[in-house]
Amino acid sequence: MAMETEVVTTTPQLALSDTDINWDRLDKTRFHIIGAILFTAQSAFLHPTAVVKTRMQVASSGLSNMKGISVFTHIIKSDGIPGIFRGFGTSAIGSMPGRVLALTSLEMSKDIVLKHTQATDIPEASRIGLANGVAGMVSNLVSCVYFVPLDVICQRLMVQGLPGTSCCRGPFDVIRRVLHAEGFRGLYRGFGLTAVTQSPASALWWGSYGAAQHIIWRSSGYKDDMEKKPSHVEMVTVQATAGMVAGACSSVITTPIDTVKTRLQVMDNYGSGRPSVLKTARTLLKEDGWWGFYRGFGPRFLNMSLYGTTMIVTYELIKRLSVQPSLSSFA
Repeated sequence: MAMETEVVTTTPQLALSDTDINWDRLDKTRFHIIGAILFTAQSAFLHPTAVVKTRMQVASSGLSNMKGISVFTHIIKSDGIPGIFRGFGTSAIGSMPGRVLALTSLEMSKDIVLKHTQATDIPEASRIGLANGVAGMVSNLVSCVYFVPLDVICQRLMVQGLPGTSCCRGPFDVIRRVLHAEGFRGLYRGFGLTAVTQSPASALWWGSYGAAQHIIWRSSGYKDDMEKKPSHVEMVTVQATAGMVAGACSSVITTPIDTVKTRLQVMDNYGSGRPSVLKTARTLLKEDGWWGFYRGFGPRFLNMSLYGTTMIVTYELIKRLSVQPSLSSFA
């Protein structure tokens, strides 16, 4: 006990230890429980923007040519508050196992890369960016297996009643209809497109976030061997800024792909033959030209900017709340 006390009192308080909490410092049970609660709350906050974005991308009855705020107002007038939360229950409950997969694979893969690059001459900002980038890609690939079918179900619930879609009585009715029409593969419409495109986008997001945060802290004068630690306000500000920039940039790159994927996942009257990426892209190009690929860009830009900010602030808070008690004295 005396030896343990001596270690605690002589070990310096590292300035940035709370801004980069790795997997081995976390209480895994607390991490997943707290994460499930806080991420569900965050999803509720952002879900209306996802509904607006999805309807703008799918509809051919005028909504696609309206501004995001007009679509939002239209949904409120026609369906009330429940309308902007269509599919939320299915998304919130169904996402919990997927979040466990995503968070675990993210932290474990980041920890592995950091340990394997520790003895290299790679600059610290680049090393952190690389570790976060690899972790983002691995996490996305793992979670796609779970989230793509959930995405298909939730988006069909969001767009019920629009031209080219069918009305369903709930998530299980959606599953039944998809399985009857296309079999199990119908639940994985857009999987290849999602995995191939979103994984690099996720790597870019997490890589730029990790590197940006590191650079901002160093530019602010903080170093690992300093006794002075950043305040909670400083931590939230830096992390939110890095997350917002990463989310905004990602939305510009991924919106065309997301539009094709959404159309591919929710449309029923797609004509003869099985829907494909090429067929869907040609239809979009024919309908609205190249700008058709940016249907719903405004809500998606808002969604991803807000998501980038709120997600990373929430995620970093979860990690700080989940530090193992025996290690909290070092943080």
